[in-house]
Amino acid sequence: MKDDPALLDRQLEHDAETTNYEYSVLARLSMAPELTLRLSDLATQCDSSQPRMSKVMVRFEQRGWVARSPDPNNGRYTLATLTEVGMQKAVTSAPGHVNRVRELVFDPLSVTQQHNLGIALSRIAETVREQLDNCK
Repeated sequence: MKDDPALLDRQLEHDAETTNYEYSVLARLSMAPELTLRLSDLATQCDSSQPRMSKVMVRFEQRGWVARSPDPNNGRYTLATLTEVGMQKAVTSAPGHVNRVRELVFDPLSVTQQHNLGIALSRIAETVREQLDNCK
């Protein structure tokens, strides 16, 4: 499993001309209310530094995938909003990515192992959400 991120990067670079990290950013924005998140929150969700996220936002703006704007509720923050072009990129990139994840992660497991993995990941996600809520 150590090479899975590289395998996912290869698939996304080949099929979607993007990276696994960039796809992760697009996916999170596509699921956000109004397709918008603060850059600082997006960086946290993507386990990224703010400088790295800013560099990605520059590339995304150049491609027309996002628009950045000051947060009207607090001007110290910047918002990233997924554009129609960005949403289309996320949508068209998803099927190949999902298939590759299935091949690498789920197909090698038995039905019972998949069920147990789902239970374990749900518990992990619950703990992560609790910790993130405590950070606010």
